Amino acid sequence: MILEIAANSVASALAAQDGGAGRVELCTALELGGLTPSHAQIALAREHLHIPLYVLIRPRAGDFLYSDLECETMQRDIETCAALDCDGVVFGVLDAEGNVDAARCRALIAAAGKLGVTFHRAFDLTRDPSTALNDLIELGCERVLTSGAQTSALEGAQLIRQWVELSAGRLVVMPGAGVGAGNIGKLQQITGASEFHASAKRQHSSGMQWQPELLRDMQGGELRSDVEQIRGMVTALNAVAASR
Repeated sequence: MILEIAANSVASALAAQDGGAGRVELCTALELGGLTPSHAQIALAREHLHIPLYVLIRPRAGDFLYSDLECETMQRDIETCAALDCDGVVFGVLDAEGNVDAARCRALIAAAGKLGVTFHRAFDLTRDPSTALNDLIELGCERVLTSGAQTSALEGAQLIRQWVELSAGRLVVMPGAGVGAGNIGKLQQITGASEFHASAKRQHSSGMQWQPELLRDMQGGELRSDVEQIRGMVTALNAVAASR
């Protein structure tokens, strides 16, 4: 079983590796649901990580109905990831009717070449998830990230199980949203999933000695993935595996 960490910085990516995660999804702006990180962040993460590195390709916050210019931006970001020797990319594109936009996804997958492709939680906003799942299998995506179309993966666990069974090993269905050490074991038992996604983030205090009121209002320090939270989830997954 694999734990993937949504890392909002190079520091978070290193925390994921130190905590025993099996894969990193590098992004920025987690408070907006995640956006594409900078070229420098991707390059530095690739230099420092020995675990697989996937990069979120999302040009803006909001919905997943993208213009031609936004799709070109995504394609160029994917080409950057390929040039930097990343292991995979993460994206999702829908049409105005709430279906997987197969044509645009196909173009992005072509740009990815040998890179792995994860379709992110845009899946949870599709009109018919079962049809969308089959579309992703036909497109050749290797996994889909989902909360079971609910606020948290635990709330959507029964649907996730159905999708795990429907995929029949042709694509990995990876639960994410609200996943932590306290529920990951239960989530695995209900869903039968083998890969899990979490951010394991913690607010770090600011190192600023001078802290005006404005800084305190901005919450000060950095939001970063936490090594101990990650270790707790890895331990919980290992315990589930050992009990089989």
